[in-house]
Amino acid sequence: MHKLASGKLEAGTSNAAPGKFSLSDAVRDAWRRMGQGDVGSLPVLLGLVVIALIFQVLNHHFLTPLNLTNLMVQISSTGTISVGVIMVLLIGEIDLSVGAVSGFTAAIMAVLSVKAGVPGAIAVAAAILAGMTIGAFQGFWFARVHVPSFVVTLAGYLGWQGALLYVLGSTGTVNLNDPFILGIANLRLSLILGWAVGGLFVLVYAVSALRSQRARARAGVGGQSILLLIGRVILVAFAMLAAIGVMSVNRNPITTAPPVQGIPMAVLVFVGLIIIFDLITRRTRFGRYVFAVGGNVEAARRAGIRVEGIQVAAFTICSALAAAGGVLAGSRLLAVNQSSGGGDVLLNAIAAAVIGGTSLFGGRGSAWSALLGALVIGSISNGMDLLALSSSIKFMVTAAVLLLAATVDAYARSRRQVTGR
Repeated sequence: MHKLASGKLEAGTSNAAPGKFSLSDAVRDAWRRMGQGDVGSLPVLLGLVVIALIFQVLNHHFLTPLNLTNLMVQISSTGTISVGVIMVLLIGEIDLSVGAVSGFTAAIMAVLSVKAGVPGAIAVAAAILAGMTIGAFQGFWFARVHVPSFVVTLAGYLGWQGALLYVLGSTGTVNLNDPFILGIANLRLSLILGWAVGGLFVLVYAVSALRSQRARARAGVGGQSILLLIGRVILVAFAMLAAIGVMSVNRNPITTAPPVQGIPMAVLVFVGLIIIFDLITRRTRFGRYVFAVGGNVEAARRAGIRVEGIQVAAFTICSALAAAGGVLAGSRLLAVNQSSGGGDVLLNAIAAAVIGGTSLFGGRGSAWSALLGALVIGSISNGMDLLALSSSIKFMVTAAVLLLAATVDAYARSRRQVTGR
Protein backbone atom coordinates (compact mmCIF):
# COMPACT_ATOMS: atom_id res chain seq x y z
CA MET A 1 0.00 0.00 0.00
CA HIS A 2 1.35 3.41 -0.94
CA LYS A 3 1.22 5.16 2.44
CA LEU A 4 2.89 8.40 1.41
CA ALA A 5 1.55 9.03 -2.10
CA SER A 6 0.83 12.70 -1.39
CA GLY A 7 4.33 13.43 -0.11
CA LYS A 8 3.06 14.44 3.33
CA LEU A 9 4.80 13.27 6.49
CA GLU A 10 2.02 11.44 8.28
CA ALA A 11 2.59 9.96 11.67
CA GLY A 12 0.84 6.73 12.20
CA THR A 13 1.98 4.41 9.46
CA SER A 14 3.36 1.52 11.40
CA ASN A 15 3.02 -2.18 11.85
CA ALA A 16 1.72 -1.68 15.36
CA ALA A 17 -1.66 -3.05 16.23
CA PRO A 18 -4.61 -0.77 15.44
CA GLY A 19 -5.30 1.72 18.21
CA LYS A 20 -1.97 0.96 19.99
CA PHE A 21 0.25 3.40 18.13
CA SER A 22 1.85 5.67 20.76
CA LEU A 23 3.59 9.02 20.55
CA SER A 24 7.02 7.41 20.94
CA ASP A 25 6.16 5.01 18.10
CA ALA A 26 5.18 7.98 15.93
CA VAL A 27 8.47 9.76 16.63
CA ARG A 28 10.54 6.63 15.89
CA ASP A 29 8.55 5.92 12.72
CA ALA A 30 8.94 9.51 11.50
CA TRP A 31 12.70 9.45 12.20
CA ARG A 32 13.10 6.13 10.38
CA ARG A 33 11.20 7.37 7.33
CA MET A 34 13.21 10.59 7.21
CA GLY A 35 16.38 8.49 7.14
CA GLN A 36 14.90 6.63 4.18
CA GLY A 37 14.24 9.86 2.26
CA ASP A 38 10.65 10.60 3.29
CA VAL A 39 11.32 14.10 4.59
CA GLY A 40 7.79 15.33 3.88
CA SER A 41 6.99 18.97 4.63
CA LEU A 42 9.18 19.29 7.72
CA PRO A 43 12.07 21.23 6.07
CA VAL A 44 9.63 23.73 4.56
CA LEU A 45 7.80 24.29 7.84
CA LEU A 46 11.07 24.81 9.70
CA GLY A 47 12.21 27.17 6.97
CA LEU A 48 9.03 29.22 7.31
CA VAL A 49 9.56 29.54 11.05
CA VAL A 50 13.15 30.69 10.54
CA ILE A 51 12.15 33.19 7.84
CA ALA A 52 9.37 34.63 10.01
CA LEU A 53 11.66 35.00 13.03
CA ILE A 54 14.43 36.67 11.03
CA PHE A 55 12.19 39.24 9.35
CA GLN A 56 10.23 39.91 12.54
CA VAL A 57 13.49 40.72 14.34
CA LEU A 58 14.62 42.97 11.49
CA ASN A 59 11.22 44.66 11.06
CA HIS A 60 8.48 44.38 13.69
CA HIS A 61 5.76 44.96 11.06
CA PHE A 62 6.32 41.58 9.41
CA LEU A 63 3.98 39.55 11.63
CA THR A 64 1.25 42.17 11.92
CA PRO A 65 -2.26 41.19 10.73
CA LEU A 66 -2.12 43.79 7.95
CA ASN A 67 1.13 42.46 6.49
CA LEU A 68 0.25 38.78 6.88
CA THR A 69 -3.08 39.30 5.12
CA ASN A 70 -1.41 41.28 2.34
CA LEU A 71 1.12 38.46 2.01
CA MET A 72 -1.63 35.86 1.52
CA VAL A 73 -3.35 38.03 -1.10
CA GLN A 74 -0.07 38.62 -2.91
CA ILE A 75 0.73 34.91 -3.24
CA SER A 76 -2.81 33.83 -4.20
CA SER A 77 -2.44 34.23 -7.97
CA THR A 78 1.02 32.68 -8.27
CA GLY A 79 0.04 29.99 -5.77
CA THR A 80 -3.01 29.09 -7.88
CA ILE A 81 -0.77 28.70 -10.93
CA SER A 82 1.56 26.57 -8.82
CA VAL A 83 -1.25 24.12 -7.99
CA GLY A 84 -1.51 23.45 -11.73
CA VAL A 85 2.26 23.11 -12.06
CA ILE A 86 2.16 20.45 -9.35
CA MET A 87 -0.26 18.35 -11.42
CA VAL A 88 2.27 18.29 -14.28
CA LEU A 89 5.24 17.69 -11.98
CA LEU A 90 3.43 14.70 -10.46
CA ILE A 91 3.51 12.95 -13.85
CA GLY A 92 7.22 13.75 -14.14
CA GLU A 93 6.95 16.56 -16.70
CA ILE A 94 7.27 20.35 -16.77
CA ASP A 95 5.19 23.23 -18.15
CA LEU A 96 7.13 26.40 -19.00
CA SER A 97 4.14 28.19 -20.52
CA VAL A 98 2.04 28.79 -17.38
CA GLY A 99 3.09 32.43 -16.96
CA ALA A 100 2.33 33.32 -20.58
CA VAL A 101 -0.94 31.36 -20.46
CA SER A 102 -2.05 33.26 -17.35
CA GLY A 103 -1.38 36.61 -19.03
CA PHE A 104 -2.97 35.64 -22.35
CA THR A 105 -6.17 34.25 -20.80
CA ALA A 106 -6.44 37.27 -18.49
CA ALA A 107 -6.22 39.47 -21.59
CA ILE A 108 -9.06 37.49 -23.18
CA MET A 109 -11.15 38.12 -20.08
CA ALA A 110 -10.31 41.83 -20.04
CA VAL A 111 -11.01 42.44 -23.73
CA LEU A 112 -14.31 40.54 -23.62
CA SER A 113 -15.45 42.40 -20.52
CA VAL A 114 -14.30 45.94 -21.32
CA LYS A 115 -14.28 46.16 -25.11
CA ALA A 116 -17.02 43.67 -26.03
CA GLY A 117 -19.27 44.36 -23.05
CA VAL A 118 -19.56 40.67 -22.13
CA PRO A 119 -20.79 40.04 -18.54
CA GLY A 120 -17.96 39.42 -16.11
CA ALA A 121 -18.91 35.84 -15.25
CA ILE A 122 -18.98 34.85 -18.92
CA ALA A 123 -15.66 36.62 -19.58
CA VAL A 124 -14.05 34.70 -16.70
CA ALA A 125 -15.52 31.41 -17.94
CA ALA A 126 -14.15 32.14 -21.44
CA ALA A 127 -10.68 32.73 -19.98
CA ILE A 128 -10.76 29.43 -18.07
CA LEU A 129 -12.06 27.60 -21.17
CA ALA A 130 -9.24 29.12 -23.22
CA GLY A 131 -6.76 27.87 -20.65
CA MET A 132 -8.21 24.36 -20.79
CA THR A 133 -8.03 24.38 -24.59
CA ILE A 134 -4.39 25.47 -24.51
CA GLY A 135 -3.52 22.79 -21.97
CA ALA A 136 -5.28 20.07 -23.97
CA PHE A 137 -3.44 21.18 -27.12
CA GLN A 138 -0.03 21.15 -25.43
CA GLY A 139 -0.81 17.89 -23.66
CA PHE A 140 -1.86 16.26 -26.93
CA TRP A 141 1.33 17.43 -28.63
CA PHE A 142 3.38 15.91 -25.83
CA ALA A 143 1.44 12.68 -25.25
CA ARG A 144 0.42 11.82 -28.82
CA VAL A 145 3.02 13.49 -31.03
CA HIS A 146 5.77 12.67 -28.50
CA VAL A 147 7.47 16.06 -28.55
CA PRO A 148 9.16 16.57 -25.14
CA SER A 149 7.09 18.66 -22.74
CA PHE A 150 10.01 21.04 -22.28
CA VAL A 151 10.00 21.88 -26.00
CA VAL A 152 6.21 22.02 -26.37
CA THR A 153 5.70 24.36 -23.43
CA LEU A 154 8.74 26.46 -24.30
CA ALA A 155 7.13 27.06 -27.68
CA GLY A 156 3.92 27.84 -25.81
CA TYR A 157 5.79 30.31 -23.59
CA LEU A 158 6.80 32.26 -26.68
CA GLY A 159 3.58 31.80 -28.65
CA TRP A 160 1.13 32.77 -25.89
CA GLN A 161 3.19 35.85 -25.07
CA GLY A 162 2.76 36.91 -28.67
CA ALA A 163 -0.96 36.11 -28.46
CA LEU A 164 -1.22 38.35 -25.38
CA LEU A 165 0.26 41.28 -27.29
CA TYR A 166 -2.02 40.57 -30.25
CA VAL A 167 -5.20 40.46 -28.13
CA LEU A 168 -4.39 43.68 -26.29
CA GLY A 169 -3.38 45.40 -29.53
CA SER A 170 -2.35 49.03 -29.35
CA THR A 171 -4.24 49.53 -26.10
CA GLY A 172 -1.46 48.09 -24.00
CA THR A 173 -3.43 48.20 -20.76
CA VAL A 174 -7.08 47.36 -20.13
CA ASN A 175 -8.52 48.66 -16.89
CA LEU A 176 -11.14 46.32 -15.46
CA ASN A 177 -14.46 47.71 -14.28
CA ASP A 178 -16.85 44.77 -14.01
CA PRO A 179 -17.96 44.29 -10.35
CA PHE A 180 -17.93 40.50 -10.66
CA ILE A 181 -14.35 40.38 -11.95
CA LEU A 182 -13.08 42.91 -9.42
CA GLY A 183 -14.81 41.06 -6.60
CA ILE A 184 -13.03 37.77 -7.33
CA ALA A 185 -9.91 38.97 -5.53
CA ASN A 186 -11.01 42.05 -3.62
CA LEU A 187 -14.24 41.10 -1.87
CA ARG A 188 -13.91 40.10 1.78
CA LEU A 189 -15.85 37.32 3.43
CA SER A 190 -17.79 38.51 6.49
CA LEU A 191 -16.54 37.41 9.89
CA ILE A 192 -19.49 35.08 10.48
CA LEU A 193 -19.05 33.37 7.12
CA GLY A 194 -15.29 33.23 7.64
CA TRP A 195 -15.59 31.40 10.94
CA ALA A 196 -18.26 29.12 9.46
CA VAL A 197 -16.01 28.19 6.53
CA GLY A 198 -13.09 27.57 8.88
CA GLY A 199 -15.19 25.38 11.13
CA LEU A 200 -16.48 23.43 8.13
CA PHE A 201 -12.95 22.80 6.91
CA VAL A 202 -11.86 21.50 10.32
CA LEU A 203 -14.90 19.22 10.43
CA VAL A 204 -14.18 17.84 6.94
CA TYR A 205 -10.54 17.28 7.88
CA ALA A 206 -11.50 15.46 11.10
CA VAL A 207 -13.93 13.18 9.25
CA SER A 208 -11.35 12.48 6.54
CA ALA A 209 -8.67 11.65 9.12
CA LEU A 210 -11.06 9.34 10.97
CA ARG A 211 -12.02 7.53 7.76
CA SER A 212 -8.34 7.13 6.86
CA GLN A 213 -7.67 5.73 10.35
CA ARG A 214 -10.46 3.17 10.02
CA ALA A 215 -9.35 2.20 6.49
CA ARG A 216 -5.83 1.48 7.78
CA ALA A 217 -7.24 -0.55 10.61
CA ARG A 218 -9.40 -2.63 8.24
CA ALA A 219 -6.40 -3.18 5.94
CA GLY A 220 -4.35 -4.37 8.89
CA VAL A 221 -1.52 -1.90 8.37
CA GLY A 222 -1.81 -0.28 11.77
CA GLY A 223 -3.11 3.07 12.83
CA GLN A 224 -2.36 5.82 15.29
CA SER A 225 -3.97 6.09 18.69
CA ILE A 226 -7.07 8.15 19.15
CA LEU A 227 -5.04 10.67 21.15
CA LEU A 228 -2.65 11.25 18.24
CA LEU A 229 -5.59 11.55 15.86
CA ILE A 230 -7.19 14.15 18.12
CA GLY A 231 -3.85 15.95 18.34
CA ARG A 232 -3.62 16.23 14.54
CA VAL A 233 -7.13 17.61 14.31
CA ILE A 234 -6.43 20.11 17.08
CA LEU A 235 -3.23 21.25 15.34
CA VAL A 236 -5.04 21.79 12.03
CA ALA A 237 -7.92 23.53 13.79
CA PHE A 238 -5.50 25.84 15.59
CA ALA A 239 -3.69 26.77 12.35
CA MET A 240 -6.95 27.38 10.49
CA LEU A 241 -8.64 29.39 13.23
CA ALA A 242 -5.47 31.38 13.92
CA ALA A 243 -5.30 32.39 10.23
CA ILE A 244 -8.97 33.40 10.26
CA GLY A 245 -8.42 35.28 13.51
CA VAL A 246 -5.54 37.26 12.01
CA MET A 247 -7.67 38.23 8.99
CA SER A 248 -10.55 39.16 11.27
CA VAL A 249 -8.53 41.90 12.95
CA ASN A 250 -9.17 45.47 11.81
CA ARG A 251 -6.40 46.14 9.28
CA ASN A 252 -7.14 49.82 8.72
CA PRO A 253 -4.31 51.88 10.29
CA ILE A 254 -6.61 54.93 10.38
CA THR A 255 -8.53 54.48 13.62
CA THR A 256 -11.31 56.89 12.64
CA ALA A 257 -12.04 55.13 9.32
CA PRO A 258 -14.39 52.15 8.89
CA PRO A 259 -12.75 48.84 9.84
CA VAL A 260 -11.19 46.65 7.15
CA GLN A 261 -11.45 43.01 8.18
CA GLY A 262 -12.50 39.63 6.89
CA ILE A 263 -11.04 36.95 4.61
CA PRO A 264 -10.09 38.30 1.15
CA MET A 265 -11.84 36.35 -1.60
CA ALA A 266 -8.49 35.75 -3.35
CA VAL A 267 -7.26 33.79 -0.33
CA LEU A 268 -10.49 31.80 -0.17
CA VAL A 269 -10.25 30.89 -3.88
CA PHE A 270 -6.58 29.87 -3.54
CA VAL A 271 -7.04 27.69 -0.45
CA GLY A 272 -10.28 26.26 -1.85
CA LEU A 273 -8.49 25.11 -5.02
CA ILE A 274 -5.75 23.52 -2.92
CA ILE A 275 -8.31 21.56 -0.90
CA ILE A 276 -10.15 20.44 -4.04
CA PHE A 277 -7.03 19.20 -5.81
CA ASP A 278 -5.65 17.63 -2.65
CA LEU A 279 -8.83 15.57 -2.43
CA ILE A 280 -8.65 14.76 -6.15
CA THR A 281 -5.08 13.51 -5.96
CA ARG A 282 -5.49 11.58 -2.70
CA ARG A 283 -9.07 10.31 -2.84
CA THR A 284 -9.89 9.58 -6.47
CA ARG A 285 -8.88 6.96 -9.04
CA PHE A 286 -7.65 9.74 -11.32
CA GLY A 287 -5.32 10.94 -8.57
CA ARG A 288 -3.91 7.45 -8.05
CA TYR A 289 -3.33 7.17 -11.77
CA VAL A 290 -1.47 10.49 -11.78
CA PHE A 291 0.93 9.24 -9.10
CA ALA A 292 1.30 5.91 -10.91
CA VAL A 293 2.22 7.60 -14.20
CA GLY A 294 4.70 9.85 -12.41
CA GLY A 295 6.23 6.92 -10.56
CA ASN A 296 6.77 4.69 -13.61
CA VAL A 297 5.17 5.32 -16.98
CA GLU A 298 5.78 1.86 -18.36
CA ALA A 299 4.51 0.11 -15.24
CA ALA A 300 1.39 2.28 -15.30
CA ARG A 301 0.77 1.41 -18.96
CA ARG A 302 1.16 -2.31 -18.26
CA ALA A 303 -1.29 -1.96 -15.37
CA GLY A 304 -3.93 -0.86 -17.86
CA ILE A 305 -3.82 2.87 -17.21
CA ARG A 306 -4.45 5.11 -20.22
CA VAL A 307 -1.19 6.99 -19.76
CA GLU A 308 -1.70 9.43 -22.64
CA GLY A 309 -5.13 10.41 -21.32
CA ILE A 310 -3.72 11.10 -17.85
CA GLN A 311 -0.93 13.19 -19.34
CA VAL A 312 -3.30 15.27 -21.46
CA ALA A 313 -5.59 15.75 -18.44
CA ALA A 314 -2.67 16.92 -16.28
CA PHE A 315 -1.62 19.55 -18.83
CA THR A 316 -5.24 20.64 -19.29
CA ILE A 317 -5.67 21.16 -15.54
CA CYS A 318 -2.34 22.99 -15.36
CA SER A 319 -3.30 25.55 -18.00
CA ALA A 320 -6.82 25.93 -16.59
CA LEU A 321 -5.33 26.84 -13.20
CA ALA A 322 -2.84 29.15 -14.94
CA ALA A 323 -5.86 30.93 -16.41
CA ALA A 324 -7.46 31.08 -12.94
CA GLY A 325 -4.26 32.59 -11.58
CA GLY A 326 -4.27 35.18 -14.37
CA VAL A 327 -7.88 36.08 -13.55
CA LEU A 328 -6.97 36.50 -9.86
CA ALA A 329 -3.97 38.66 -10.73
CA GLY A 330 -6.02 40.88 -13.05
CA SER A 331 -8.76 41.21 -10.44
CA ARG A 332 -6.30 42.15 -7.69
CA LEU A 333 -4.41 44.68 -9.82
CA LEU A 334 -7.63 46.03 -11.44
CA ALA A 335 -6.05 45.78 -14.90
CA VAL A 336 -4.39 43.55 -17.49
CA ASN A 337 -1.43 44.77 -19.52
CA GLN A 338 1.37 43.59 -21.80
CA SER A 339 3.50 42.45 -18.85
CA SER A 340 0.75 40.32 -17.28
CA GLY A 341 2.05 36.82 -16.63
CA GLY A 342 5.60 37.93 -17.35
CA GLY A 343 8.51 38.78 -15.07
CA ASP A 344 9.07 36.18 -12.36
CA VAL A 345 5.58 34.61 -12.48
CA LEU A 346 6.79 31.41 -14.18
CA LEU A 347 9.86 31.15 -11.95
CA ASN A 348 7.86 31.63 -8.75
CA ALA A 349 5.09 29.21 -9.77
CA ILE A 350 7.55 26.38 -10.45
CA ALA A 351 9.77 27.31 -7.51
CA ALA A 352 6.81 27.29 -5.12
CA ALA A 353 5.90 23.74 -6.15
CA VAL A 354 9.46 22.47 -5.75
CA ILE A 355 10.24 24.37 -2.55
CA GLY A 356 6.93 23.16 -1.09
CA GLY A 357 8.03 19.54 -1.47
CA THR A 358 6.79 18.30 -4.87
CA SER A 359 9.44 16.17 -6.53
CA LEU A 360 10.92 17.20 -9.85
CA PHE A 361 11.20 13.50 -10.68
CA GLY A 362 7.47 12.80 -10.56
CA GLY A 363 5.23 10.62 -8.45
CA ARG A 364 5.62 12.46 -5.13
CA GLY A 365 4.01 15.65 -3.93
CA SER A 366 0.87 17.33 -2.69
CA ALA A 367 -1.35 20.23 -3.65
CA TRP A 368 -0.42 21.77 -0.29
CA SER A 369 3.10 22.21 -1.67
CA ALA A 370 1.77 25.23 -3.56
CA LEU A 371 0.76 26.94 -0.30
CA LEU A 372 3.96 26.11 1.57
CA GLY A 373 6.27 27.03 -1.31
CA ALA A 374 4.36 30.21 -2.14
CA LEU A 375 4.54 31.22 1.52
CA VAL A 376 8.32 30.75 1.50
CA ILE A 377 8.84 32.78 -1.67
CA GLY A 378 6.22 35.37 -0.74
CA SER A 379 7.64 35.78 2.78
CA ILE A 380 11.13 36.33 1.44
CA SER A 381 9.92 38.89 -1.10
CA ASN A 382 7.61 40.61 1.38
CA GLY A 383 10.23 40.75 4.11
CA MET A 384 12.85 42.17 1.78
CA ASP A 385 10.38 44.79 0.59
CA LEU A 386 9.85 45.82 4.21
CA LEU A 387 13.63 46.13 4.55
CA ALA A 388 13.79 48.11 1.27
CA LEU A 389 16.28 45.67 -0.30
CA SER A 390 16.83 45.66 -4.04
CA SER A 391 15.27 43.21 -6.49
CA SER A 392 18.71 41.81 -7.25
CA ILE A 393 19.00 40.56 -3.66
CA LYS A 394 15.52 39.03 -3.79
CA PHE A 395 16.33 37.11 -6.97
CA MET A 396 19.59 35.75 -5.54
CA VAL A 397 18.02 34.69 -2.24
CA THR A 398 15.08 33.02 -4.01
CA ALA A 399 17.52 31.22 -6.31
CA ALA A 400 19.48 29.95 -3.30
CA VAL A 401 16.31 28.69 -1.61
CA LEU A 402 15.19 26.95 -4.82
CA LEU A 403 18.58 25.27 -5.24
CA LEU A 404 18.47 24.12 -1.62
CA ALA A 405 14.97 22.67 -2.08
CA ALA A 406 16.01 20.86 -5.28
CA THR A 407 19.08 19.49 -3.47
CA VAL A 408 16.90 18.15 -0.64
CA ASP A 409 14.61 16.56 -3.24
CA ALA A 410 17.54 14.92 -5.05
CA TYR A 411 19.02 13.66 -1.78
CA ALA A 412 15.67 12.27 -0.64
CA ARG A 413 15.24 10.50 -3.98
CA SER A 414 18.68 8.90 -3.73
CA ARG A 415 17.93 7.72 -0.18
CA ARG A 416 14.64 6.19 -1.32
CA GLN A 417 16.45 4.35 -4.11
CA VAL A 418 19.07 3.02 -1.69
CA THR A 419 16.45 1.84 0.82
CA GLY A 420 14.13 0.49 -1.89
CA ARG A 421 11.20 2.82 -1.12
